[in-house]
Amino acid sequence: MLPLLTRDDEDDEGRPACCDPQAAALNLLCSGPSKQGQCVYQGLTLFDQAVWSPKPCVTCLCAGGRVFLFSFLLASSPVSPLLFLSPTFLPPFFTVTFSFPLDQLPPPSPHRPKPALEPDLSLDLSGDSPVPSDPSEPVTPLTQQEIQRILWREEEEHREEEERLKKKDEARKKRRKQRKEQEERQRKIVEDKRRQEEEALRLQVEKEEEQWRRQMEERRQEEEDRRQKEAAEREAREKERKREEERRRQEEKLREELLALVEEEEEERQEEDEEEVWLRGDVFQMPPKEPEEPEEPEEPEEPEEPEEPDLLPAPIPRPPAATEDELREVEEAEEMEEEREELVANRGGLPPGCDLSDVTVTCENAKLIHFPPLSIPELKSLSLEGNNISTIPAGAFNGIPNLEWINLKKNKLTSAGIDSKAFKGLKMLRRLYLDGNLLDVVPSDLPPTLQELKISENRLRGVDGNSFQDLNSLVILELEGNVLSEGNVDPLAFAPLVQLSYLRLGRNHFRTIPQGLPPTLLELYLENNLIEEISETVFNQTRSLNVISLRHNRLDETRIAPMAWISHRNLESIDLSHNHLYLVPSYLPTSLVHLVLVGNNIERIPGFVFAHMDPGLEYLYLSYNKLDGEAIEPESFFGSFNSMVELCLDNNQLLTVPSGINEMTNLHFLRLNNNRIRSIPDEGICDPNHSGDSTLVAVRLENNHIDPQKVSPTAFSCVRSSSSVVLRPQKSDPVSRRKT
Repeated sequence: MLPLLTRDDEDDEGRPACCDPQAAALNLLCSGPSKQGQCVYQGLTLFDQAVWSPKPCVTCLCAGGRVFLFSFLLASSPVSPLLFLSPTFLPPFFTVTFSFPLDQLPPPSPHRPKPALEPDLSLDLSGDSPVPSDPSEPVTPLTQQEIQRILWREEEEHREEEERLKKKDEARKKRRKQRKEQEERQRKIVEDKRRQEEEALRLQVEKEEEQWRRQMEERRQEEEDRRQKEAAEREAREKERKREEERRRQEEKLREELLALVEEEEEERQEEDEEEVWLRGDVFQMPPKEPEEPEEPEEPEEPEEPEEPDLLPAPIPRPPAATEDELREVEEAEEMEEEREELVANRGGLPPGCDLSDVTVTCENAKLIHFPPLSIPELKSLSLEGNNISTIPAGAFNGIPNLEWINLKKNKLTSAGIDSKAFKGLKMLRRLYLDGNLLDVVPSDLPPTLQELKISENRLRGVDGNSFQDLNSLVILELEGNVLSEGNVDPLAFAPLVQLSYLRLGRNHFRTIPQGLPPTLLELYLENNLIEEISETVFNQTRSLNVISLRHNRLDETRIAPMAWISHRNLESIDLSHNHLYLVPSYLPTSLVHLVLVGNNIERIPGFVFAHMDPGLEYLYLSYNKLDGEAIEPESFFGSFNSMVELCLDNNQLLTVPSGINEMTNLHFLRLNNNRIRSIPDEGICDPNHSGDSTLVAVRLENNHIDPQKVSPTAFSCVRSSSSVVLRPQKSDPVSRRKT
């Protein structure tokens, strides 16, 4: 934009202000941000259409990469300024149009009337312009109205240009936005495609890994099956050999008995003959000649046969009558012989691979596919383990009604294949083993005399309230390796088991302790489940519990309620191995004797955690944890100093022998191997002030960083035998290795 000068803008000498040498400066007037066709003037880079004033009354224009010079002169007339252009810098086709801001226009001069606005007036600076190109020639000055009209028109064009540039800029922004959106969409498409490819690759890798794992598992299973098959074959061969030996022994025994009977009969016949001979006194019989030494042979003379007297045979007297004892013995011998013959006959009717011993029939791994028809009423035990039996008909046990023990492990029995009345007639059955079959429900109508029931390694998917109906004599129940959980086990299922003492529910899908456990329960095994929590009321009805095993679950010390078992007076053994514990749990039962915490993440043994126990903890297993130098406090073992018998702290990160061990007066076994211990203090294990007999039987300290040559001779004075202290081998000390 160019300023408009009037007479009011003159200096003291009558020169216009723009021509004042003191005011000479570079005034830049830019008309656009375009970088195309930019110019370089006196070291400055100016954009296309830029206007500037290098000195007073001179204006330059950058157009198309070229610089154009404009000179301004003011006429002496007070009416309006004069504008002169230097045509030497303009191309013949170039036309210049100036824009002046309306708010900078000077007021019209009073010495000149306002001209009428012409409709079209512009300044043409092309080569065809009538304006003289010589500055010395007179120039007709523009009137104020003409200048104002030019300014208005230029202002309108400038607004239009700005509007056009604005629209162009908006269109450019819109295109840029659309391009960004398109790039973003394309990027998302590429990203989605890349993600899909990665997901497909990951799935393919997982599939290949799963296939590899499955193949390895199949190989391991095949190897395990092969080993089991070989072991079964070896066992079968051994059993066959034993059966063959037993059979030979029985046959030899029977042969000996038969020979004895034959000899006895022969002796009886000889005795009868002798008795008959001695009773006939008129019969003379020469005694047998004794052998003589041979002499020189001579012609023997044939003796004359004596004439036998003509005698009549004497009458044979009647033998004396047998006594009652002799008759009774004969009858018993005959009965034994009949029983022996019956057993031999029955044994000969058993299926191949079966053996009869006393009152037990064993048909293990005999490749049976059907239940064998047996008729041995006196049979007490039947073992059919390791066959392919899939069904048990209703009358399978009719010929063996006095069975007390049945072993049907490792067959192919299904719930549909066992008749509902199959076991009902066994009035003396005590033990029933159904492990390793394909059962999905507990068989119905089991005898009420049953005391031991094992249905582990099956497919049981639930236990309802009637599963153990009438089994009021059951003492041992094992249901491990099934698909049981708190959702499919009825809380009333164990109610009929009023004498149950031993319950195994390991390797199932329990997340909580099952409800409705019988109050008579003494031992509970729930290992290898998904148990995460032990509530306060879960053991309220089982006050007689003595052993609880919860190994291989998901417990941590914050999910064990404080009052869960602290009030139990009979609970002596708890196994919490391989859980998610970080501390030794507090509020343990006061009667606890045996505590197993192997394979957790335990980092600390809180002080006085065992102080409330009476008579005190005896067996503590903390192997394979994360105990370090600050994990054990001086009061950690308080309350067990006089009761601890066995302490296992191996495979941790201990740096020294924990304090308090030398105060354990009843300690027998101590394991500190596989730690980071570097030295054994003189009083770390043995208390020199203890005057009683030595109780320590074995101390394990191998695989630490101990130098055996630096151990004091009195460090193990309380150990019964120096040979019971294991100090070798030791790991190399990393500190010493770095020094070396």
